[in-house]
Amino acid sequence: MTNPVLSIRNLNIDYIGAEKDFHAVKDVSFDIAPGEFFGLAGESGCGKSTIAFAVSRLHRPPALIRKGSQILVGGRDVLALDDNELRSFRWREVAMVFQSAMNSLNPVLTIETQFYDVLKAHSRISRAEARTRAAELLKLVDISPDRLTSYPHQCSGGMRQRIVIAICLALNPKLLIMDEPTTALDVVVQREILQRIDVLRKELGFSVLFITHDLGLMVQVSDRIGIMLEGELVEVNDAQTIYRTPQHAYTKRLWASMPKLHGEQIREGAKS
Repeated sequence: MTNPVLSIRNLNIDYIGAEKDFHAVKDVSFDIAPGEFFGLAGESGCGKSTIAFAVSRLHRPPALIRKGSQILVGGRDVLALDDNELRSFRWREVAMVFQSAMNSLNPVLTIETQFYDVLKAHSRISRAEARTRAAELLKLVDISPDRLTSYPHQCSGGMRQRIVIAICLALNPKLLIMDEPTTALDVVVQREILQRIDVLRKELGFSVLFITHDLGLMVQVSDRIGIMLEGELVEVNDAQTIYRTPQHAYTKRLWASMPKLHGEQIREGAKS
């Protein structure tokens, strides 16, 4: 892979305890290419979100990224950035949609003000220019610009989720990290949002790191998928290979755990 957007090498992350440390991420390495939709799957507690937070340098003690770990975004060493460089790096280079993203909006500010806060923090922009940019971004996620004057509670869950994604795209980041962004939404809205992200990714050229424990959902949108187990990356392959011919025993068990939509038909009038 030439010039990946994200390159992670030998990533080790511990959570420091009073008596014993917890080794949450164990020597993980993978790349994400420009424009690629990369999925990271695994059960809860396997280290997926810990990796996502590390890429944006959002960890606080007791989390500790061990020496020898390397995270490069566009060839830039993320772990070497100082505070001022980090402020510029976040949103511009990497933007992150958090779990329960629809609750990430400030409930006492209008949608327009929340766009303006992000744009003003990273560029010299007037209120009018920010309003125009926000309207363009809302259209990208299929929301009417009329919603700029709304407060979050006046929008549905799916709309709030789309608004958060639009804010994340405000500064044209190279990488969009989505950490279980559709968990609280019904399956129809989940699919609509991910399909829209896929379209925008192809139009705007950003890469996606999509994190979930829902392997079935991931296969529908991802180019490649990595499987996490107890802090280790145990398998990486293209989505169809992960789906049709998984190699690792744990990947096979993940597929076996998913409910099937077919089975033995119950005959009418059969005894219960």
